[in-house]
Amino acid sequence: MGKIKVLVVDDTIVYRKIVSDVLKQMPDVELVGAASNGKTAISRIAALKPDIVTLDIEMPEMNGIEVLEYIKENSIPTSAVMLSTLTQRGSDMTIKALELGAFDFISKPDKGTMAENMVKVRDSLAPIINAFKRQKGLPKHSPAGSSAGGGLTTTNIIQPHHSSIALTSPHSTTGIIGTKLTSNLTNLSSKTHIHKLKSEGRSEIVKSSTIIRRQTPSSIIGIGISTGGPKALAVMMPMLTTKLNVPVLIVQHMPPVFTKSLAKSLDAKCSLEVKEAENGEPLRPNTVFIAPGGMQMKIVAGADGRTRTIKLTDDPPENSCKPSVDYLFRSIAEHYVGRATAVIMTGMGSDGTKGLEHIKKNGGVIIAQDKDSCTVYGMPKEPIESGLADVVVPLNQIAEEITKTVI
Repeated sequence: MGKIKVLVVDDTIVYRKIVSDVLKQMPDVELVGAASNGKTAISRIAALKPDIVTLDIEMPEMNGIEVLEYIKENSIPTSAVMLSTLTQRGSDMTIKALELGAFDFISKPDKGTMAENMVKVRDSLAPIINAFKRQKGLPKHSPAGSSAGGGLTTTNIIQPHHSSIALTSPHSTTGIIGTKLTSNLTNLSSKTHIHKLKSEGRSEIVKSSTIIRRQTPSSIIGIGISTGGPKALAVMMPMLTTKLNVPVLIVQHMPPVFTKSLAKSLDAKCSLEVKEAENGEPLRPNTVFIAPGGMQMKIVAGADGRTRTIKLTDDPPENSCKPSVDYLFRSIAEHYVGRATAVIMTGMGSDGTKGLEHIKKNGGVIIAQDKDSCTVYGMPKEPIESGLADVVVPLNQIAEEITKTVI
């Protein structure tokens, strides 16, 4: 196929130039034009038919949200990458854009020389372009990193080049979609054997499991998620009700400020309380704690030795991520032996896999989002194919499976 066509939309000439110059350096990318406001962007989208539009959030006449709404309402096959300032207003609008279906976002550098800012934009934009290339079947030109965002249309679901996966189990009540847990949580897989079979010209991976006995329901839920996260969480989290009665901890790969906006947006949609986590805060049932961007989050024992509290640290990134899913999951495995449910969802990279190994070893339950409902099938891929996942279901069934593990 031809090059990926990109239209740059920004009301500041400096950022139009920075983004344009970065895109010109990328193989398989064609810069087809630029626009200084939303109204001009709409006319150029119609004329130029870009594959991707980089959209400034805040613009005169018609802002990025309004352009995105127009794209969605008119079913235009164009993906949007939002450019946002590191302000509360900018982050609030970015979360709205991601929930509307923007593919991803990058934050505008707020200081530095033009050359330094070009490097920052390139480092943020390259993984997103690479993800889009994989979707279109083109090779990537540099290692992909982690970021957050969501798909605009069904054409944005990334289909990597590997075999279709079919998971079956002696305990499955639904056949191919995944291992189902019984309501009393006694039948869970502890060891998985992967076999490759040929069926109708496709490789299939069939999962067979031995059984361990699990005596108690989960007392905590941990969720790891990245690209496509805000949109996926906006779908899944409102399905969780107060009958859950356990704390929920989420690592969503995002910079500072944006995680607070995400918590605020989800809190307005959910029956559970959703907040950005604070250092030293005790875990509470029916409360969702989102790790702050730029910090690592883990669980530690309280002063009385029985309660568990949140500890935020400035420890180094893991898997180039801060917050990191692995970092959180290790602490969940340590403090909730045999009483934890871990959920791995849409996202680039492999953050979370090592932490899931600890949770699995300590008798926890692992739920994975299936390939077809992921914006990016990266983070759940290895846990599914290696057999770490006990349950593999579409996005709209994850909340139900979580609830089964705690009641």
